[in-house]
Amino acid sequence: MSKSVGFKVPVSFVNKFTLPFFFVLLYGSGFVGAKLGLPHSTPLSFLSLRFITAGLMLLIIAKCFGNQLPSWREVIHISIAGSLTVCLFSVGVFVSIDMGLAPAISALIVALQPILVALLAQKMVNERLKLAQWFGLLFGFLGVIVVVIDSIETTYFSWIALGMSVLALLGVTFGSLYQKRHCADMDIFYGGAIQSVVSGLICLVLLPLFESFKIIWVDEFVISLVYMVVGVSLGALSLLYIMIKRGEVSKVASVFYLVPVSAAVSAYLLFGETIESTTLLGASIIALGIFLTNRKPRSIMAVSMNKE
Repeated sequence: MSKSVGFKVPVSFVNKFTLPFFFVLLYGSGFVGAKLGLPHSTPLSFLSLRFITAGLMLLIIAKCFGNQLPSWREVIHISIAGSLTVCLFSVGVFVSIDMGLAPAISALIVALQPILVALLAQKMVNERLKLAQWFGLLFGFLGVIVVVIDSIETTYFSWIALGMSVLALLGVTFGSLYQKRHCADMDIFYGGAIQSVVSGLICLVLLPLFESFKIIWVDEFVISLVYMVVGVSLGALSLLYIMIKRGEVSKVASVFYLVPVSAAVSAYLLFGETIESTTLLGASIIALGIFLTNRKPRSIMAVSMNKE
């Protein structure tokens, strides 16, 4: 009995706290990392180089660990999920910010993802949320509004830029659901390699249609590229795949609410930007929302305790 308890507690702790914490830390700081590198590169140039580099690194890691290659059918599903979750999301965010949309507005649009996922998950992956969980999602979105409200600019912005952020929202939403439904057993390294390479190739195809290839190899760009490849593409996305595989996709999506908070803290550490009191208030509201969304009903908890 003591052995089973000793094993279960750490695994539960890792599933519920450690993985989401590091995902939010890496994913949120990625927005700031992109801000560091974008002045020295066009968006699609940056993304194509980032994705292809990450794909090759993941392929080497997969070869070293001797993991089994996916079948051609699995490759197709993995590619579709990656083109949505990785490529469309990143292109939408990068291009919208490059076109002048305030990062806070882009973050606010993308923060609709947990609610949109919860609505679609009922039909696509047969997930149902309790009333308290719906309140949790609403609390989380309210917290995001509180976090970004001071940063939202009221100046003129392009509707095209706004639309690109909406495309990013749709990409990460449908991509997460597709990943859960068709790629739940995906090998993390081979799957990540396929998704990264496919995303890089898509960016290379789109690049001459919208912009020219431009990269200025300065220290800021190199630091940004290394972090986006290692920290986000290898680290954060791998954690996201693990969380989608182990948990309900609507609950996993709720941690996205904390991404703007992580970005604000990273901007403070890297660029010296101030952290407003509203950021702390919003983070508290978001924490409450995530707690309500991921809280187990009492009946389920009772059954779990009886089994132990």
